[in-house]
Amino acid sequence: MISASAAIPQPGRTRAFLRLVMIEHSVFALPFAYIAALTAMFRWDGNVHWVRLFLVTVCMVGLRTFAMAVNRIIDREIDARNPRTAQRELVTGAMSVRHAWTGALIALAVFLGSAALLNPLCLALAPIAVIPMVVYPYGKRFTNFPQAILALAQAMGPVGGWLAVTGTWSWDAVILGLAVGIWIGGFDLIYACQDVEADREVGVGSVPARFGVPAAIWGARACHAVTTALLTWYAVVTDAGAFFWLGLLIVAGAFVYEHSIVRPHDLSRLNRAFFSVNGFIGIALFVSALLDLMVRGLTL
Repeated sequence: MISASAAIPQPGRTRAFLRLVMIEHSVFALPFAYIAALTAMFRWDGNVHWVRLFLVTVCMVGLRTFAMAVNRIIDREIDARNPRTAQRELVTGAMSVRHAWTGALIALAVFLGSAALLNPLCLALAPIAVIPMVVYPYGKRFTNFPQAILALAQAMGPVGGWLAVTGTWSWDAVILGLAVGIWIGGFDLIYACQDVEADREVGVGSVPARFGVPAAIWGARACHAVTTALLTWYAVVTDAGAFFWLGLLIVAGAFVYEHSIVRPHDLSRLNRAFFSVNGFIGIALFVSALLDLMVRGLTL
């Protein structure tokens, strides 16, 4: 007799790994690295350097893939005790820990290799970028504010995008990086609200578990207000034009919509807020920034 479970085809290792790291979620941070890189190119010589932009993409996807794989490996026992995450690949056995580590280390090698191809400063700072990626999954074990570590990790994307082009530090990129980090930390506060009971039972630290869902929702609103202010600051210091300001208005409207559909006592549309709205925010601002730079003279 063939068991029912054996009759169900299991996904290939590569497919399972891509599902494990949720590769499609690169859409959240990648557009902001592009904004920083393209702005730096505009200031440098007014031309898009496609090889550098490709290497920025490889760096971002490689580092994010490593971070997600490590997160899943470290959290697999916690995931097994949470009904929402109990079907993740390392819990169900669709992927072994050994294969997950293999994928993570390949992604890390890709990240370091592409950083080396960019410039010496990118390579020198690359190991520093890895640290918060490893610390973050442990954060929930020793603090109620793991989103702060996540924000720091995500803030490095735009900074890295700028460094990839110029090889020099930029405080303008830091402003954009802080905006991105606080934005992602804010919507992760919302996302964590669905795990309050499981987190409290397991002993996982989070703002919703420690202070309640209403506090987390208000914290997310504050984060997104700060994000809007930082994006405004970035627009000012980079002399952004009309298209970028239009994009900023669209982002502000998306934030208002996001927080109108997620309320402390109604999380039924949380996934729409997390995936759809936040994915739209990144793409909308990138398109606006690209149009703005092209109008101002960026040559593709």
